[in-house]
Amino acid sequence: MTELAVAEIKHTHWNGNVYEPSDDTFLLVDVLQEYARKWESSKPRCCLELGCGSGFVITSLALLLRQLASPVRAQLLAIDHSPAAAEATAQTLRSHQVADVEVVIASLFGPLLERLQGSVDVLLFNPPYVPTPDEEVERGGIASAWAGGWKGRRVIDRVLPLLPKLLSPTGELFMVTVTENEPKGIIDEMKAHGFQGRIAGTRQADEETLSIVHLWREPLAAA
Repeated sequence: MTELAVAEIKHTHWNGNVYEPSDDTFLLVDVLQEYARKWESSKPRCCLELGCGSGFVITSLALLLRQLASPVRAQLLAIDHSPAAAEATAQTLRSHQVADVEVVIASLFGPLLERLQGSVDVLLFNPPYVPTPDEEVERGGIASAWAGGWKGRRVIDRVLPLLPKLLSPTGELFMVTVTENEPKGIIDEMKAHGFQGRIAGTRQADEETLSIVHLWREPLAAA
């Protein structure tokens, strides 16, 4: 089976104020590339990347959906609190001839939260996961792309409680974590909120062990 193409680094844009695609970015995209054909049957209608940075991930998702045997036409959203990241994502999308992604500048989900409730089928999230002193989380600039506070969980723990209302009945999350974030613990925690989960991929990067947490809703029991 032919491997589906993803974004190319030579057509990806970033600068000193935007997180450069790295091992965590590539692991997330590799997992999506491996999983993508399952969307031929589930046909997601709303896909969103939170913290889009350079745009490499959301561009890859758009390209993957386009190449499926039964191409998926979904609403695609990319959100970042950084205007520099939003511009980099827009440039990356243009460089790959992807025109159907809406790029939004907002903190977390911002004003879109109410509108999106119960409708997100695929949520991608490469959070600031590096354990740091809590004060670094609010520093701004490029540090906000990686500084995660206590256990690297400060931003992660603001997003996880939103999943039950945000995701559709068939919605799923793909999120980058490191060991200090306790990825298996995240899966266990979310079981109480009606989610199943797995570690969809792992990779050693320097001194970090990266893992992709894949969460999806527990199927409703038959009446």
